[in-house]
Amino acid sequence: MIRASLYIFFGATFAYMYAMMTSTLSDFNRQQERRNVHPEMSDVQSGEELLVFKAQDEDDDDEGDVVIIRK
Repeated sequence: MIRASLYIFFGATFAYMYAMMTSTLSDFNRQQERRNVHPEMSDVQSGEELLVFKAQDEDDDDEGDVVIIRK
């Protein structure tokens, strides 16, 4: 009787753990829709290159362009 109770307990525990991990991973795999886009960025499409200005005293122009990717 005790063995049967332990098998049922551990079986239910692993089934619950499997169900929770499946639902958690499906939430991570789902694409999240971005709703809060700044009004000045509403005309910018995904993949467009933007000019970035950084006010620093360095003369290094080796930095690349910034590419916006929205998922």
